[in-house]
Amino acid sequence: MIKFLDLQSQYRKLKPEIDAAIARVIEQAAFIGGEEVTGLEAEFAAYQGAQHAVGVANGTDAIEIILEAFALPAGSEVIVPANSFIASSEAVTRAGHKVVFADVDPVSYTLDIADVRRRITPRTRAIIVVHLYGHPARMDELLALAREHSLKVLEDCAQAHGAEFKNQRVGALGDAGAFSFYPGKNLGAYGDGGAIVTNDAALAKQCRMIANHGRVDKYDHRFEGRNSRLDGLQAAILRAKLPHLDGWVDQRNAIAQIYARELAGVGDLQLPSMAEGGRHAFHLFVVRSQQRDALAVHLKTQDIQTGVHYPIALPKLAAYDYIGQGSEPMFANQADRTLLSLPIGEHLSVAEAQGVVQAVRAFFR
Repeated sequence: MIKFLDLQSQYRKLKPEIDAAIARVIEQAAFIGGEEVTGLEAEFAAYQGAQHAVGVANGTDAIEIILEAFALPAGSEVIVPANSFIASSEAVTRAGHKVVFADVDPVSYTLDIADVRRRITPRTRAIIVVHLYGHPARMDELLALAREHSLKVLEDCAQAHGAEFKNQRVGALGDAGAFSFYPGKNLGAYGDGGAIVTNDAALAKQCRMIANHGRVDKYDHRFEGRNSRLDGLQAAILRAKLPHLDGWVDQRNAIAQIYARELAGVGDLQLPSMAEGGRHAFHLFVVRSQQRDALAVHLKTQDIQTGVHYPIALPKLAAYDYIGQGSEPMFANQADRTLLSLPIGEHLSVAEAQGVVQAVRAFFR
């Protein structure tokens, strides 16, 4: 079996470090807050090249908390990519604002800047930039557009741990970035977890207060917040994994290079961009084919696991029928039936990657 994801293999390689991290938390009984959380926040901020990191319960909370901290007028329009996980858009609605979907670029799968410009109205107050599949969006152009219209920029980095745009980590290039530490991410916990990164001290303080019941000290609550905390066990596990992240991203890029080289020109496959001028984190390696379903079945018969991210574009979900963008002639609305994610990750050997290549080539032959 060539697995799509193999967390057991990752654990076996890091077992002494992971077990020691877990034992350390249990011995200290530091399950909520404590040294592991503050340590991870400092180390993750440094890794991201950001001034501040705030641990939260999950990546969706991170987006919603940032939006609340922005203090946008109620009912503001927020532009969201049409191809992403629903967390990118549901956080907007739950924060009391209106989702406006913009199309994505057919090469990078990140925001189509020309379409973003078309979607801006006097009610637009923010843009959520998703570095989808680990590909860094064109932040220089997006930030210039945002400045032109006085818009906040929130980077959704749930799939972009280790990604870079022009030698800078994504996340703190805009006003703030949201990260997920869901177990299957490039940097994953053993449960839910998330983080907010920013270079804005006041914004970081506000996010921290919102995530901790609106308080600045024990029982000193300045407003009603929420309970969204990264627990000590997850922080300790993430601290053990963080020093390995760059190496894992390098391995993902090495597998991606094999796919890109060996699958170029095969059948009707459309291969992903390699992020020229940046560093693709390759959380996912997504190809397009009009024969997507048949190809997935063929690979399954060869004991090769695949995935689909995402089978229904956000505007076409029943949850967003009320917006009425599901029938628009967007690339995202048409491409969702063709997307297929091939196995990628530090668990894959070169031989396994070549096995995937041979199976894909055999299907098109």
